[in-house]
Amino acid sequence: MQLKELFDLPSLGGWVEIFVLAAMFYYVFRLFKGTRGAAILSGLLIVYGVLYALTVVSHLDILNWLLSKLMLYISLAFVVIFQPEIRRVLAKLGRQRMWRPNGVASRVSLVEPITQAVQVLSKRKIGALIAIERDIGTRTLQDTGTKLNSEVSAELLATLFFPHTPLHDGGVIISGKRICAAGCLFPLSQKEELSKTLGTRHRAAIGITEETDAIVIVVSEETGSVSVAYNGRLRRGLDEARLHRVLSSMLRREHTGLARFREKLQTGEADHSDSVLIPFIEVQDEE
Repeated sequence: MQLKELFDLPSLGGWVEIFVLAAMFYYVFRLFKGTRGAAILSGLLIVYGVLYALTVVSHLDILNWLLSKLMLYISLAFVVIFQPEIRRVLAKLGRQRMWRPNGVASRVSLVEPITQAVQVLSKRKIGALIAIERDIGTRTLQDTGTKLNSEVSAELLATLFFPHTPLHDGGVIISGKRICAAGCLFPLSQKEELSKTLGTRHRAAIGITEETDAIVIVVSEETGSVSVAYNGRLRRGLDEARLHRVLSSMLRREHTGLARFREKLQTGEADHSDSVLIPFIEVQDEE
């Protein structure tokens, strides 16, 4: 008996559909890998697959029909359960360079006032959280704080985070070349692999960079150490020179985007201290 008689091979259109579905499933599993929802997704698929196979093999037509009808409700539950992961995936797709061929305008003039303010806050061990908006807007996060629309200056940034002032508890958002809002609430990262030594401020810095392409500078209250978060990663323990170098590199027009930054590292244009994309560094630097 020939193979064609045993199996009904799909047509060219069928093979295309199989390839598209396989690519979609691969991409979904890859995006969920390492997240809290990965175990839940695997459990749901295993339970549903086993139950469906048992009903087919055992000819339990009623249960099989019931499982088929439950697919709609399972799809709705999937959206609710994996809402944080889906939101991060959509935000990551929106950060791709294909949607923004022109990048963002150069804002190297922001480097000096931000660096000066961070050094003052670091020496006095005053906690700070400064987000620099890039292509993806942060209007929703700005609405959680107090609108300012002020010029960026080292004195103003240091004053905003001074203890016991109304706006010191929260993050500052810089959009364009102006301070748009202060006292803003940033989403906390839900990554399970984060170091237990990371406090709320550092988790908030990582959280906003998971959903936007913002650059976030963090100053620890406990040690005064300076960190930079970008693309869901954190680089810690930066001195003034390294902070200045990182901000100068990332706030230029030609250096926007993850792909270009990786290209710099591979070609040797940037040294290792410039990278804010390395894995998390385990440093005892709790808030």
